[in-house]
Formats: sequence, structure tokens, C-alpha cells
Amino acid sequence: MAGILDLLNSDLGKTIISGVAGQTGQDESKTGSVLTMALPVLMQAMKRNSATPQGAEGLLSALNGKHDGSILDNLGGLFSGGVDDNVLNDGGKILGHVLGGKQQHVENALSQKSGMDAGSIAQILKVAAPILMGVLGKQSRQQNVSNSSGIEGLLGGLLGGNSPKQEQSFIESILDADGDGSVVDDVAGMVLGGNKKKGGLGGLLGGLFGGK
Repeated sequence: MAGILDLLNSDLGKTIISGVAGQTGQDESKTGSVLTMALPVLMQAMKRNSATPQGAEGLLSALNGKHDGSILDNLGGLFSGGVDDNVLNDGGKILGHVLGGKQQHVENALSQKSGMDAGSIAQILKVAAPILMGVLGKQSRQQNVSNSSGIEGLLGGLLGGNSPKQEQSFIESILDADGDGSVVDDVAGMVLGGNKKKGGLGGLLGGLFGGK
């Protein structure tokens, strides 16, 4: 199965990136970089949450109901004239549910890593979260996912499509950051440092978005 970052590199992904950039008033390549880091982090957080039967059930019922993938059918309409407040409020709720008390730490970590202010990161995540849920909902329907192990397989497959070891630890570090910045410095060093030559997230960002 293609990974979530393959999706971002597809035509659908380009529509999502340009739409989110337009909505938040950010540069497209920077927005792409933020989404490349943020979506796997959100999915890893969902995977952790769905490790409990209750969490898996909650996610499954959301994917079978409101987040069934229909949001992807009219992305042009979603972005033209600005994203509807209902969608943004929904995004805020999804983030609160998925990240809980770690939401601010994650936004700060992504901010430090991308050089974009945390307020803009928060806006990008709010727009991206319902779309990510739509992607999961669509995949869930295509694969007839109906139980918690199916959900775990779905998330694992999308994450595993492009997760070398150092990238996984990058994601874990952002989720486990306690907000003091030191973890983020270590992670930034790890991702932007020597691993770049071997691929890793730094190299991946460069490859996907022509970043330095």
C-alpha cells in the first residue's frame, strides 16, 4: 500500500497542499514541508490511540460516519472562497482528540523544525486534520475495515509505506516532546544532519518539495 507521503506527492496531494497554503496564507513549499512532517505525526498519534479497543472503536465509527472520505470528492469546492468554519471547528476537535494535551508541544515542535510560527502551524493542522480523516475513511471503505485490528493495519500500512527507522523515531520524538525544546533540537540535528544522505525525513522533504 502506498504511504501517506506518496499521497502528498500525488495530484490529490498537490491539490491539498495548494488549498491549505491558500487558506492559511502560507508559501506552498513550506506548507508542503509542514504537512510532510505533520501527517505522519497525526497518524502515529491515531495509531497509539487506537491501540485500546475504545480508541479503535471511536476511530472506526468516525470513519464510518462523518469522515467517510466524501470530503475528498469536492476539494476544489472546499478550498474555493475559504474553508468553511464547520470544517475548521471539526479539525480543532480532531486534533484535540488525537493529540490531547500534547497538541501545543506538537505544534511548537513542528514550528521549530519548519521555521513557521506555531499559530500558522495550528491553522494548517486544523485544515489538514479533516482531510486526513477523509483519506483514512476512503481507504477504510476500500479495504472493508470493520474492526480494531483492521484499523491498526490501515494506519500501519499508510505509515509503513515510507517510514525508515530514523523517521519513526522522529515522529515518536515529536509526540513525546515535553516542550522544553531539547528533544526538538536533537531531532532536528538527527533529521537535518548526517541522515540526509541516506534519505530519512530530511532527504525526503528535499526530494518532495525541492527544499534545501
